[in-house]
Amino acid sequence: MSAISIGQAAVLGIVEGITEFLPVSSTGHLKITEGLMGIPVDNASVVGFTAVIQVGAIAAVLVYFFTDIVRIVSAWGRGLVHREQRYHHDYKFAWWVICATVPIVIVGLAAKPLVEGPLASLWVVAGSLVAGSGVMWAADQMGRHKRGEDDTSFKDAMLVGCSQILALLFPGFSRSGATMSTALILDLDRVAATRLSFFLGIPALTGAGLYELKDAVGAGVGAGPLVVGTAVSFVVAYASIAWLLKFVAKHSFNAFVIYRVAVGVLLFGLLGTGVLTA
Repeated sequence: MSAISIGQAAVLGIVEGITEFLPVSSTGHLKITEGLMGIPVDNASVVGFTAVIQVGAIAAVLVYFFTDIVRIVSAWGRGLVHREQRYHHDYKFAWWVICATVPIVIVGLAAKPLVEGPLASLWVVAGSLVAGSGVMWAADQMGRHKRGEDDTSFKDAMLVGCSQILALLFPGFSRSGATMSTALILDLDRVAATRLSFFLGIPALTGAGLYELKDAVGAGVGAGPLVVGTAVSFVVAYASIAWLLKFVAKHSFNAFVIYRVAVGVLLFGLLGTGVLTA
């Protein structure tokens, strides 16, 4: 019998699609939802399932930014063949994304037992939601929002890429929240910060999903729930991406900060009263 039903997979797919790219922590919301549905959050197959359905959200990014991705990959390919093409920003940006992904891969493999064990606790999620909110608020206030996407550098990409480790080690901190906050501190504007977060998420989340696929299937999650969860997350994530880019063009991140604090405090309450178990 599958560890996750078709219905549960659909619900988790919706949660994943909405929260993967919003700076509110998809991992945190998935763990809360799993807890409310009585699904063990630290079960190997459940951890694998949540990583796999992220691929649906990543596919939404690939489709939404297809033109940009083709342009960047094409520039990278031309640069590998023609030396004069290596000064093009898109060629360099492609290498920056590759290099910026290396730190989270190394830490992810080394810290896997911790991530799937003690750090999977809902207490960690609640604390990270609140702590990450403070970081996001400070970053939005500190940032001067004066640099666009064409002004990004190798240093920017590496620092933003490394910030993904915070979300890996502390579920609830939010990968998009950590990367956007770091980009804002580096004075990128909100749209540039959001787009950089999207591009850096493609290799990191795709790799995590493919790596966890064997655990999700082998440990008790059937193909049906995996397909449904991934498909639903794709559709919902596509709509979420379109909405977020329009939102950040005109608004600060304060709404997300308030929401995260509210969810974190609520989770502390649910855990403290025994409604949810860590």
